[in-house]
Amino acid sequence: MKKEWAPQLLSLLRIVVAFLYFQVGSAKWFAFPAAIMPGGGTAPVGSLPWFAGVIEVIGGALILLGLFTRPVAFILSGEMAVAYFIGHASRGPWLWPVINQGGPAVFYCFFFLFLSAAGPGPWSLDALLARRRASVVPVS
Repeated sequence: MKKEWAPQLLSLLRIVVAFLYFQVGSAKWFAFPAAIMPGGGTAPVGSLPWFAGVIEVIGGALILLGLFTRPVAFILSGEMAVAYFIGHASRGPWLWPVINQGGPAVFYCFFFLFLSAAGPGPWSLDALLARRRASVVPVS
């Protein structure tokens, strides 16, 4: 693969991961595409999983669109770190996500941390807004 495709592949990776992440939140918040909460249904309003679902739905949508990517990705990385240590590390050896079922949280945490540094790539609203700002000639 040629090196000049790297920015577009970054955008594609951002879009696919954000789509998957959005589904995690929408399953907690709306029980869509499926109910994943213990006992089915949605997370109780005001509970920790409910707040996590809010962050995942809103943050996932913003990352999918590539809007405010860097600060949103940083927040989502933190949310996933907290999710790992609260929801997974307590279930088994914290150093072994394969045992405590925290692998997805670790992946999302480090992916979003990377995205907060790398940016959204060229296929994003952030890039579109930057191009528009660059093309505006200031009036003096």
